Amino acid sequence: MRLRVELVVEVDGSEELRGTALARIAEDTHMPDDERAHARAAVREDDAEALAYLVDPVDLIGDVPGVELTQASWSSEVIDYDPDSPDWDPDEDDGAEDDDMHGAAEYEEVGAKP
Repeated sequence: MRLRVELVVEVDGSEELRGTALARIAEDTHMPDDERAHARAAVREDDAEALAYLVDPVDLIGDVPGVELTQASWSSEVIDYDPDSPDWDPDEDDGAEDDDMHGAAEYEEVGAKP
């Protein structure tokens, strides 16, 4: 079964967002040093990258009875959001998702970190 969730958030505290993401990266004992250096650089430059390091799909499922998370992927990107625009269709799937993704993270087993 696939569960698709789309959130639109407004970031009004870039420094706090990035600081929290950097702290999460520093605390991740499973992340290799070369990946950690890359993650820090990306987070310092991009709010979407910072947000992607803070979102964890495991938290969405938690301890839901009868459900086991087997794979998860998520992404974050900066968009121009206007809910009143006729161009804004949250249900539209234009197939260009892979080209537009920033801060994409994916893992195969539960407990792994982006």
